[in-house]
Amino acid sequence: MKIKIRKTSKKAIVPRRESEKSAGYDLYACIDKTIFIKPHETVMIGTGLSMELPDGTFGAIFPRSGIATKYGLAPANKVGVCDSDYRGEYMVALHNHSDKMQTVEPNQRIAQLIILPYIIADFCEVDELSTTKRDNRGFGSTGK
Repeated sequence: MKIKIRKTSKKAIVPRRESEKSAGYDLYACIDKTIFIKPHETVMIGTGLSMELPDGTFGAIFPRSGIATKYGLAPANKVGVCDSDYRGEYMVALHNHSDKMQTVEPNQRIAQLIILPYIIADFCEVDELSTTKRDNRGFGSTGK
């Protein structure tokens, strides 16, 4: 699949996978200098990139496990959703979940992009739904 990508900054790095079987493409911080993120603060970090994703797909921005587990840095919205008709710069709302000041360096890998398909649904209001063994039991009803 070919994805059209436009650099909004000459310093931007095109997303890439670090291994042959990686699902995610690393997104890099397109910043001029080190950014300091206070404990429990969220900072918007640009990637310097905009994309044209195919219809029927979206870009899901997920945390990178390394900086999430080692430094407590992850997208504030848990998973960012970039719709196929969005043409602006891809941004990551990076949140510091730790109790220590954290830094983001220029060109640091800050998140990962996974391109996913989605289903268009037509919602149809009804008076009743079919019953199942589980029925309306939720939140922990199938185990601890």
